Amino acid sequence: MTSSGGADVGCILVTGTAGFIGSHLAESLARNGWSVRGIDAFTDTYALEPKRDNVAAVFRSSALDLVVGDLARDDLRPLLDGVDAVLHLAGEPGVPASWGPAFGTYVERNIVATQRLLEAATAAGVARFVYASSSSVYGPENRPLVESALPRPLSPYGASKLAAEVLVGAYAQERGLSTVSLRYFSVFGPRQRPDMAAHRFIEALLDSRPIRVFGDGHQARDFTYVGDVVAATVAALTAPVPSGSVLNVANGEPVEVGDLIELLAEELGVAPRIESRPERTGDTPRTEGCADAARTVLRWEPRTDVRTGLRRQIEWHLRRRREAAAAPPDAVPDAASYPSAGAPLDPRVAPDAVGVGSDELLQGQA
Repeated sequence: MTSSGGADVGCILVTGTAGFIGSHLAESLARNGWSVRGIDAFTDTYALEPKRDNVAAVFRSSALDLVVGDLARDDLRPLLDGVDAVLHLAGEPGVPASWGPAFGTYVERNIVATQRLLEAATAAGVARFVYASSSSVYGPENRPLVESALPRPLSPYGASKLAAEVLVGAYAQERGLSTVSLRYFSVFGPRQRPDMAAHRFIEALLDSRPIRVFGDGHQARDFTYVGDVVAATVAALTAPVPSGSVLNVANGEPVEVGDLIELLAEELGVAPRIESRPERTGDTPRTEGCADAARTVLRWEPRTDVRTGLRRQIEWHLRRRREAAAAPPDAVPDAASYPSAGAPLDPRVAPDAVGVGSDELLQGQA
């Protein structure tokens, strides 16, 4: 598939395919006719079960190749064989856990893995390399953040994402690799990771448990719906953008944590109970992204307001609970049943979609 003046793309490698955003991205691409190869390490960052569920959802609605592999350690040449573009979403997430001795994991999975993938992509001659960066590269600001703002990450996690972003730019400038870095802002929606705010809040409300709030609840986040993030990422595959471009992917309407809880409680028809905790080190008080550059260059627009996105996420939580109660044990294959990064790749075809699919996620994105 091609875009006038952009990259000519056939087979796409999606890293982090079993993750929150990666699974939606792989599903959307495959269902819209792209040839997709996925890789995931199935790390122990959080429970394996949600990742298995994400992969199962993709297989139910689309066909793709999936391998289990470690980008920081495996031979990546077989993985890149026949690949025309890379969407690099794999990495170690989370601000709180990045402090202390765990930082070595962030260096390996966010920096070393990215450098090795960049090297392999350059050698393979891929047409486009899209890197999923983060708003965590920015420092605290009381105004909308633009891409030219001085990066001032407040956490080791943010520093690792910024280091990888700098590597992407270096390969664009010095090695001729066509790259785009997308700074995602507070992504939410179905399949969100268990450690993320909306997921934690919804589960607590459904279980009638107190909601743990770190800080005073006035921290504001630019919550951006996963379907909009997927649409921007797909657009970056072929858009005629200057190599080395960095673009914000943001909704542009920050919501305070306290207001987010009230929205969720209202949608669920319950009264929240708040358990206040001290502010966490590295948490910025406010994020607000200016996505004007992405609007212009990618011809992209965020379409999903926070309330609508939260309703879809709540529906997913409720559906997940119903399915968990009804599903037989071991209904989803273990990660070990997928081929390794060095093994031959066999396409895996699955029946029609059940649950939230890319058509619903990208509603209004045409």
